[in-house]
Amino acid sequence: MPDYSLATFVLLAANVITSLIAFAQGRPVYEQLWFEPFKVYRNERPYTIITSGFIHADWGHLLFNMISFYFFGFALEAAVGSINFLLIYFGSLVAADLPALFKYKNDVGYKTLGASGAVSGVMFGYILYEPLSRIYLFIIPVGIPAAIFGVLYLAGSYVAAKRQFDNVNHEAHFWGALAGATLTAVLNEDALSTFYQKIFG
Repeated sequence: MPDYSLATFVLLAANVITSLIAFAQGRPVYEQLWFEPFKVYRNERPYTIITSGFIHADWGHLLFNMISFYFFGFALEAAVGSINFLLIYFGSLVAADLPALFKYKNDVGYKTLGASGAVSGVMFGYILYEPLSRIYLFIIPVGIPAAIFGVLYLAGSYVAAKRQFDNVNHEAHFWGALAGATLTAVLNEDALSTFYQKIFG
């Protein structure tokens, strides 16, 4: 485990524990923690912009996010340090929800939850440092270079958000990823130079 690992470990544990509590206690917990733009826009439970990122809809949702976070989180924290890592994580989490806050501010039925926006931000911070590393998907046996995966991820999230054919908050993926890359570059002066050097040699 890298020297810098405490923040990643704590966030990983917090996501798992909070989600398990929500699984066990059901709707009362979800209603207190999930993000409802209609209510937050009216200054009711504004803290849910954060807490919604620590609960998940089901085991599949939790496992997918936490496995992804495990692979990218420790590596990024080692590269940028714990404080910057926390700023990237929580900055991406908030940035991922802000578009929904304004888009669905009058939709009383809209709710969203999950760490996907924050995890996307961490993943894109990682990509700046390791653009040529291979990212593997369950459905594709061959690793995809991280920089190419990032482009495909953004394009896929954008198209999916426009079509909105499922219950996944693809906008959170898109904006969380962009926020993570931006915050990593702003907070760490070596991020862009590392990316450029590894891409272009």
